[in-house]
Amino acid sequence: MVMPALAVALLAGGAAVTYAATNQSPALPTADRAAIESVVRDYILEHPEIIPQAMERLKAKQTAGTVDQNRSALETPYPGAWEGAAQPKVTLVAFMDYACGYCRAALPHIEELVKANPDLRVVYRELPIIADGSANAAKVSLLAASENKFMAFHKAMYAAGGVSSDAILKAARTAGLDADKAKAAIAAKGGDDEFMSNIRLAQALGAEGTPLFVVGDQVFNGLVGTETLQAAVDKARTKG
Repeated sequence: MVMPALAVALLAGGAAVTYAATNQSPALPTADRAAIESVVRDYILEHPEIIPQAMERLKAKQTAGTVDQNRSALETPYPGAWEGAAQPKVTLVAFMDYACGYCRAALPHIEELVKANPDLRVVYRELPIIADGSANAAKVSLLAASENKFMAFHKAMYAAGGVSSDAILKAARTAGLDADKAKAAIAAKGGDDEFMSNIRLAQALGAEGTPLFVVGDQVFNGLVGTETLQAAVDKARTKG
């Protein structure tokens, strides 16, 4: 519809009208411009519901632009920290924290998606922001990824129900990791660059916490469920 577009232009400070007058056509007579602005104003007053709709569309467009600018960084996994298709048509990026109960609750949703979509890859990005032990668990997850045991540790860590040192080392043993290597990973400063990079990416995407999911050009905060993520996968597949 033409009128909502004009309304959005007016909400943006009349920039579109000004641009049209100065860059695309001869200047509008003052009376004509006043008439246009009056029509737009009346339309907004009669249809105020277009304002939140317009803001949502603007937000979605801005988010899509941010995703596109950071797509390579988002979808290129830390080596070994992914599951699903080796040659994906669609990539789902999951920012998670092992201290996050909602992340734990999202595990079956992700599992369903991987089973239902053979062309889907899930890239896991560690976002250790909740508890003191979050970073330690994330460090051992990177060790597990380097040894091709990421998913085993990932599932064991969430099953542990916490991020204490005992829980982390128990999950490491369950995943088949050497306990001494796990302790060394916790003590080392390795992983800090990866975590800071993930934090910057999450901030750029407007993260409100964990989990944070990115699919195609869409970003989802929180536990959104299988249906929402599946719809995003389907949409991204058609665009790809």
